[in-house]
Amino acid sequence: MDDLWAALGLVLVLEGAAYALFPERMIAFMRRMPEQSPAVLRVFGLTAVAVGWLIVWLVRH
Repeated sequence: MDDLWAALGLVLVLEGAAYALFPERMIAFMRRMPEQSPAVLRVFGLTAVAVGWLIVWLVRH
């Protein structure tokens, strides 16, 4: 369970860093998101999940 909390904390650190370092770019990115098709967003999300899962698997093994 500690690993889950550590992972959640790391996600928040990385996500927060993007907003803190590049606020204008993040706003522009969020404004463009509704223009994307659901299929593109789904592929992006599934790719992020797969890469994240791969990183966790590589670190654990």
